[in-house]
Amino acid sequence: MIVAVAAVVVASITSASSVLAVDDPILERRTIGASVQGRPIEAMRVGAKGGPVVVVVGVIHGNEAAGLAITDELLTMKAPKGVELWIVPTMNPDGTALDQRGNANLVDLNRNFPYAWSKMGKPGYWQYAGPTRASEPETKAMVAFFRSIKPDLGIWYHQDLNMISPGKGFEGRVREKYSQLTGLPLKRITGGTYTGVAATWQRSTFPGVGAFVVELGETLSASDAVVHAQAVHIVSMMVRDR
Repeated sequence: MIVAVAAVVVASITSASSVLAVDDPILERRTIGASVQGRPIEAMRVGAKGGPVVVVVGVIHGNEAAGLAITDELLTMKAPKGVELWIVPTMNPDGTALDQRGNANLVDLNRNFPYAWSKMGKPGYWQYAGPTRASEPETKAMVAFFRSIKPDLGIWYHQDLNMISPGKGFEGRVREKYSQLTGLPLKRITGGTYTGVAATWQRSTFPGVGAFVVELGETLSASDAVVHAQAVHIVSMMVRDR
């Protein structure tokens, strides 16, 4: 489905957006930037403007692509009434195409966001943070896009720890609900050096509910992708109704 989506996106990388027919679940398509190798980074809106803004990012690490099945499913579903839902299938199209964690510069994009960034490693290191904060075109594109839509909630898919880290306050309740709906256990995520992280940058930059990471397992069945897409809708309604 990603190929099909790419085929209908406006060819120019600099085009702002295109508004589609109202009977299409996808109400707006944007090319928000381009990767190191020139692949478009795409965002689709499947909810009417005016309500709380929820963003779902299917892939940030290119070799953790199970989230694409969830974003594919979300792109066939109308968003809950009163929710402005945006879908970014992959913010790392080069990594997705090359089946590698980092982008074409071997930068771990989830260590490259500008909040709490620090130098880490060099090309070839699995968590290489890049030469400077937000150095990569993919990061720049996402920062600019998020600043334009000012999201209330972000959901970022990763693999393959099969868990969701618990949170506090209302965001913690959203995470707990997502856990209950999908069967992913609530456990503290450890095992990396967490600097320049996308979800942390979002949480620190935009007032609202926040952002959280969903760690999928090694594989994701078609039926499980539907469960996750439905969970996105349910927690989006929690944000709308709070």
